[in-house]
Amino acid sequence: MKDGTVKLADFGVSRILDSASSIAKTYIGTPYYLSPEIVMGKKYKYETDIWSLGILLFEMCALEQCFGKCSNIQELTEVII
Repeated sequence: MKDGTVKLADFGVSRILDSASSIAKTYIGTPYYLSPEIVMGKKYKYETDIWSLGILLFEMCALEQCFGKCSNIQELTEVII
C-alpha cells in the first residue's frame, strides 16, 4: 500500500463467516498447504490459515517443500497427519 503496509491474502476460495465462531466445512486447496484438520475431513476455523502460512514461511526460509517430495496424495496426507 502507499504507506508501506504489506497485506497477504488469498481470495481464490473465500467465504464470509457469520461470526468469529463460525466453522468452515470445505475441502479445497493446494495439497501441500492443507492443515491436518482439512486432511482428516474435520471442521476448521481460521487456525488452518495460520498452518498454511507457517508452511509458506518455512518454504521461503528453507527454499524447499516442507514435507519433501511425496509421490502421491496418500503419502502426503499421511505425512501431514
